[in-house]
Amino acid sequence: MSSPTTLFQKIWDRHVIPRAESTHPDLLYVDLHLIHEVTSPQAFAALDARGLRVRRPDRTLATMDHSTPTKAIDSAGGWEHVSPTVWHQLDTLRRNCEKHGIELLGPGDSRRGIVHVIGPELGRTLPGSTIVCGDSHTSTHGAFGALAFGIGTTEVGHVLATQVLMQRRPRTLRVRFEGRPPADTSAKDLALFMISRLGVEGGTGHVIEYQGEAVRALSMEGRMTLCNMSIEAGARAGMIAPDETTFEYLRGRGDLPDGDAFDLLCEGWRALRSDPDATFDREITIDCRGLRPMLTWGVQPAQAVAVDEPLPALDEGNRAAYRYARHDPGRPLLGSSIDVVFVGSCTNGRLEDLQAAADVLRGRRVAPSVRMLVVPGSEAVKREAEARGLDRVFRAAGAEWREPGCSMCIAMNGDLVGDGQLAVSTSNRNFAGRQGPGSRTLLASPLTAAACAIAGEVVDPTAFLQPETVST
Repeated sequence: MSSPTTLFQKIWDRHVIPRAESTHPDLLYVDLHLIHEVTSPQAFAALDARGLRVRRPDRTLATMDHSTPTKAIDSAGGWEHVSPTVWHQLDTLRRNCEKHGIELLGPGDSRRGIVHVIGPELGRTLPGSTIVCGDSHTSTHGAFGALAFGIGTTEVGHVLATQVLMQRRPRTLRVRFEGRPPADTSAKDLALFMISRLGVEGGTGHVIEYQGEAVRALSMEGRMTLCNMSIEAGARAGMIAPDETTFEYLRGRGDLPDGDAFDLLCEGWRALRSDPDATFDREITIDCRGLRPMLTWGVQPAQAVAVDEPLPALDEGNRAAYRYARHDPGRPLLGSSIDVVFVGSCTNGRLEDLQAAADVLRGRRVAPSVRMLVVPGSEAVKREAEARGLDRVFRAAGAEWREPGCSMCIAMNGDLVGDGQLAVSTSNRNFAGRQGPGSRTLLASPLTAAACAIAGEVVDPTAFLQPETVST
């Protein structure tokens, strides 16, 4: 009888290519390679220099997202407000995809969006698969029971040329979220609380598997948010075993079969879970019942506190963060004036995220001192949000409704937080200058971000909950 194995081990072992050199790292087959305009040009240049072709263009999918403008798209399908540098970057991806026969979701494509939003939407992110991308937040796709992780530009070139990747087997970490969290919290709050406990290096060298009552209760959007933030704890990837919630999300998407053929796929996917007696290298348990809305205060996601919790005392470990963030040790963030609110990104740019923000904003106004951007994660999210009238809610409240893209998360496309300004952002990183030179960032959930936009300062979002608000 075989020994009990984890979900990670099952997927890893199915994708390892057998070879004689047992002392070397494993050679892992890649089922899906996602690429975008920022980390692919050098990889394609390396292929050209060696006269190589892309090994499996049918297992490669490209999109434009990081540098793309979120202002209006003209009638010809080209982008306005694009600098020559950005246009060269986008055009380089277009030419590389044409040369190698890779499917590209570019300007005017109704399927385009942030790389980690479109994969699941199009039914390309599947349980049991291996997925890589030249983007650290590839861990998002682990919400479907996939092994998904970011890779460097050199590795992007290697996968393009061979469809395999040399990797050392990571260790495993089980994180159990027990109990039901309060209604004013979300998957983003679960993630920030976990990272505040683990630290930004606490998951280094590990793949995290999320389990527990709170995880099972999450929608797929919430699960993607949680897995997305795994990298912020230093983990290689994050994973959640697929279940009926997963299958219902995937039903009818992309080229997946329907009827009995889809049900047969689900039967195979149900086996993708850790055996009851499987052992992990490390385990932690988090009680969610007393969870409060979380915000970061410093320059890393682990520097996070509950909205009403006093900030930590000043010491040598956080002195530089306090100097940059300009908050007062020992006092809560409550009442801190803010300048910008951003709702979007591969962390919180999905429909349920936008719905949560709209539920708070409906019938209210963004404070006159605040600029608020709402950026859908994909063209599909934008269409559905507009079909629900969410764009009208945002505009009526005084927020800017934009075109899909990474936008202010990484500030590569002109969507910037100004020097010295303080932003409440639903994105994933708050290091110095992440959202623009000299910018300061408080990471939060869409619910908290929308509440802060109305107040013009950091507030507890609980009082802003509408009866119909749904936590995501």
